[in-house]
Formats: sequence, C-alpha cells, structure tokens
Amino acid sequence: MMPTLRDHQHVLDAIKAKGYKTFEGAAYDLNIFGVRSANPVANNFDDIVGVVYKDEHGEWHLEYWQATTDPGVYWLEGYNSDRVSGTAILVPGQYRGVYKLALHCGAYTALCQRAGKVKVYRDSNRDNQLDWDGEEREGYYGINIHRASAHHTSPQVNKWSAGCQVIANPKDFDRLIELAKKQIEFHPTWTKFTYTLLEEADLA
Repeated sequence: MMPTLRDHQHVLDAIKAKGYKTFEGAAYDLNIFGVRSANPVANNFDDIVGVVYKDEHGEWHLEYWQATTDPGVYWLEGYNSDRVSGTAILVPGQYRGVYKLALHCGAYTALCQRAGKVKVYRDSNRDNQLDWDGEEREGYYGINIHRASAHHTSPQVNKWSAGCQVIANPKDFDRLIELAKKQIEFHPTWTKFTYTLLEEADLA
C-alpha cells in the first residue's frame, strides 16, 4: 500500500525533521521527494515520488504519484550478471543538486544522476526479497528518476528499475518533467535538482 500524505506542510515538516534542506523561497524551487513504503513488496509500485513547490502566485502545491523506489525482481534475482556486487537499492537521504535533465538510456528526458554521488545498498543474495542490510556504497550509479512504460500504467516493476526511482504512469512522469522545466524557465541557472528519499515512518 502506498504511503499517505496529508498536505505540502506534512512533507516539508518530515524533510526538516530529518535535518535536510527545504526550498521555500522562490516560485518553482522544487522539493522533489520519494517515500518508501513501510512494508514494501518487491516488484510492486507501492511507493511515492512527488514534488512540493510554490507557484508564481505564492500558492503551495503538493503533487505525488505511484512509484517504486526499489529495484524489480528481475534484477534482484540476479539476471544482470554485470552487477556481481548486487542490485542497487537507494539509501534514504537527501541528494543535493545531484539530478539534471538528461536522456535516460539515450531514449527520453528524465531526471538523471549526473551531478553528484548517491548511496546505495547492494542486495547480493539473488532472491526476490528486498534486503536493507547489504553493503553500502557511494558513487555514480545511474540512479535516475524516470518512468516505466511509455504507453500505460505499469502493474509491476519487473525490468523497469534496477535501482532507479520509477513512476508507474507515463502521464504522471510527464508532469514531473514539466515541473522540472518550469523551475529552469523561472530560474535559468537552476539546472540541478535535489532529491530526498524518505521512509514512511518519517511521515508519522
């Protein structure tokens, strides 16, 4: 089941409580975030990716969408022989200025991890369970924020995520990219984006 959010302040307060930065001054200074379900089921879109922002009229908005912050079973079970150290699972935290608009796998515009490092767990036991106690590493791993299918809401994660943050519905993803472009439209030099991954317990 997806986590429940009350309003924009609920999210901002949760981010602040972790000691992370929030962006509350200028219009379209995006607070992009994810929330990992307290009881995640591998291969399900049971998490949230969303945005809190203020528009040009000073009104606050919260938009969020069905997503996964975890890899799909295809990768967990070890079908990618290149990842001998295990499948990546993004460690909760705030990744300041790490993301930029760029081509995901050379195919379409997404928020790509091009401007900084992230931390990941390495789930290496090749089963269909998500493990949070694997080896932790920091680096450039291509943990992008992208969509699943281009044509429909995807019912299962499968190959869509090898550790990326993936939105199930392509129209929802298009809205995220629209907002990212809006930030650059209002602030041409603000081409980097911060992503904060929370856990459902952080919203209590």
